[in-house]
Amino acid sequence: MALLFYSQFDDPADWGKHLREVVPGLDFRVWPEVGNPDEIEAALVWKAPEGELRKLPNLKLIINLGAGVDSIVKDRSLPAGIPIVRIADPDMSRMMAQFVLAAVLRHYRDFVSFAKAQKERRWHYIHPREAPTCSVGVMGLGNLGAMAAQELVRQGFKVSGWARSPKKIEGVQSFHGKEGLSSFLAASEILVAMLPLTPDTDGLINADVLAKLPRGAKFVNVGRGRLVDEDALIAALRSGHISEATLDVFREEPLPPTSALWGFDQVLVTPHLASVAIPRTASRQVAENLRRLKKGEPLLNVVDPDRGY
Repeated sequence: MALLFYSQFDDPADWGKHLREVVPGLDFRVWPEVGNPDEIEAALVWKAPEGELRKLPNLKLIINLGAGVDSIVKDRSLPAGIPIVRIADPDMSRMMAQFVLAAVLRHYRDFVSFAKAQKERRWHYIHPREAPTCSVGVMGLGNLGAMAAQELVRQGFKVSGWARSPKKIEGVQSFHGKEGLSSFLAASEILVAMLPLTPDTDGLINADVLAKLPRGAKFVNVGRGRLVDEDALIAALRSGHISEATLDVFREEPLPPTSALWGFDQVLVTPHLASVAIPRTASRQVAENLRRLKKGEPLLNVVDPDRGY
């Protein structure tokens, strides 16, 4: 079987090495060295150039190189009827939970204030709080969100979660649907956005939603940039309604140098790396789906393009 690889951010040599270990004899090709396109049956891609996959007449499977699938499901040039699967590797969930915990600790333990004091050469003592006095709201309770929420519970935080439909996670107070959103927001001293991007979530975190958070709340976004109305977020940061933020994803990436978000000392900008697919572990999942494809068995982690995840 021939598999085509495309990503501007991942190491094709690393992926090729680990995939060949679990799929002996795999014909692993790296775009743009496609070779004979008729021979390619699967594509492992992250934000492939629009129209490229349509050039593969015998393509039978598209594997999205990551958990977020919004960029691929909105590509109207994709050949119709080809199943899309995503990678849902436990190590990705663990990496995301680590990043979320680090971001929450940054805000909970007042690291922003200490960084400011250090710049001013000022000794600035803030007495530490107990974790149960800090309420953290996780917005989105899929694979990544659920593990992050569980890690926060393990660290002793008061954790609530919000999703489109009811979820049950031990130690997490669950809210769902439009009717549960206001109460969830009002209880979130630190809000962590982990929703997928769908037509319903695009721009969901707008001025009205931010206004429902307690004044001085902190905001973490590791979901998708388009979840957030960035103008509303900038206004909330300027007014102090949102006092601090940790942002890993943005409406436009890379974040333009002209963005006002760069200019806030209380905002940490990171370049969309909270969680990435790890070839050593994720290659086994890719291999399993290639095996299932060959045998005609049901695939793992199939994406519903209409739902966006």
